[in-house]
Amino acid sequence: MYTTTGTVAAEDDTTERTVTHTVTGLTKVIDGVKTLVMWDRDYQDGALVESELAFFAQDNAGAVWLFGEYPEEFENDKFIGAPNTFIHGISGSQAGIAMQAQPRTGTPEYVQAHAASVGFLDCARAYEDNVALCVPTDCYEGVLVIDEHNPLEPDVGHQRKFYSAGTGLVRVTAEGGVKQETLDLEKIEQLSDAQLADVNKQALELDQHGYEVSKDVYAKTAPAEDATKTP
Repeated sequence: MYTTTGTVAAEDDTTERTVTHTVTGLTKVIDGVKTLVMWDRDYQDGALVESELAFFAQDNAGAVWLFGEYPEEFENDKFIGAPNTFIHGISGSQAGIAMQAQPRTGTPEYVQAHAASVGFLDCARAYEDNVALCVPTDCYEGVLVIDEHNPLEPDVGHQRKFYSAGTGLVRVTAEGGVKQETLDLEKIEQLSDAQLADVNKQALELDQHGYEVSKDVYAKTAPAEDATKTP
């Protein structure tokens, strides 16, 4: 489990933000492709604002693809819906490349996923490489910077995501936009078997809840499965 912490600064206030990224032991088949289920939880000033399942798969060339997201939203600790759900192959949504197999600066932008029904169009490019930086977990060299933005939301600006080989995301910054976000990798935790089993249980409950919440999209998918359990 990876934990990033930082702040989001707007014109009128600054919010403390913590995001946990957990690799579950679950898989979910989407349009014939077995994807790995990630579970992200987003906290602002200590309160949960989003709990999201995201679905990734790697092709034979090494590129990692994003096949969809199921993000539940919360306000004042109460569930308020999952209006930004999208799944590849449903309602015209299309998977995209979350990370290229061999990202190189100076190459064209690529689409990370497109879901017109929810206004999702994340585009990215390799912005800079061989960056050195230090965050609470360690100091890293040879860091790759990916620039991401949604052309449908120009006021949001761009995100810069810093990736270290063998670790993953170590920093997030903002460029332009009405909010300025900075997140650093604060903690890396290797889950025990018992902790992973608990994560899988909670993620499965979130998956099952999606069938009640998103009847037009998520309910059309195959249920997630716990790949850590032997048949």
